[in-house]
Amino acid sequence: MRHLQTIADLRAACDAVRARGGRVGLVPTMGALHEGHASLIRAARAETDLVVVTVFVNPLQFGAGEDLDRYPRDLDGDLAVCAREGADIVFAPSVAEMYPAGPPATTVHVADLTAPMCGAARPTHFDGVSTVVTKLFAIAGTGRAYFGRKDAQQLAVVTRMAADLNLPVEVVGCPIVREPDGLAMSSRNAYLAPEERRAALVLHRALATVAARIADGERDAATLAELVTKTVATEPAVVLEYADVRHLHDLTECTGPIAGEVLVAVAARVGATRLIDNVTVTVTATGAAVDLGVTSTGTRSAGSEMP
Repeated sequence: MRHLQTIADLRAACDAVRARGGRVGLVPTMGALHEGHASLIRAARAETDLVVVTVFVNPLQFGAGEDLDRYPRDLDGDLAVCAREGADIVFAPSVAEMYPAGPPATTVHVADLTAPMCGAARPTHFDGVSTVVTKLFAIAGTGRAYFGRKDAQQLAVVTRMAADLNLPVEVVGCPIVREPDGLAMSSRNAYLAPEERRAALVLHRALATVAARIADGERDAATLAELVTKTVATEPAVVLEYADVRHLHDLTECTGPIAGEVLVAVAARVGATRLIDNVTVTVTATGAAVDLGVTSTGTRSAGSEMP
């Protein structure tokens, strides 16, 4: 495994593999890698010839007063995870390497998809994500890029951006990975004190409750959103930011009965820590399938084919 720090070195490595007929797999991260990231590396390893993991805490996607300075950083640990999972390259550039002239004059904005949900509370966040991901796609070049579905809005934004700009990258969404007790894996989980972590489980509990209600035949979007709201309210230490039911790909709000591919998403603050989670639902005339992801033990989380 190689640890690269310059754009020129990464570009040359990717070009060399494609010149031999190989396929590049890109796993963009901000480091503090956990089992969720490891699952992305494994997916890339299974499908591509050169697996590149990027580790870069991107300042553009942090707003004023957010946790840029204290965001967890552990490059040695990240390198160990990448080596264990079979990555070929870890690209860990400095801020100066990625933005040599300071904050870039050119940024990438994806309209509509970035306005609701997390975009309402973090209005500059997705421009930062889109800009750095566009740069990474341009550096690594043609290939596949792997993102987790826990960040469902980010996945929708990046997918639309790549399509709109004709970037030669196939965006691949991978399942949410959860702790054995159901908490969605996140680098920010490290911020949680023991009591806060216990309280945070209400997010998974709320989504599992929605899954059960859908299994019982509930299809009304407003009812499902209200169910998430009421469940989260049972935990006083958790402050709900939003509970939304939206169409999965364009993130437009669902009204009335849900149909097709639907996202039930939640964001909340547990103490000073902001957490997000979601469940995806596919509703057809004959039934519904709910996907809450997988646990870190490799078993499916709650959610299944339902009449």
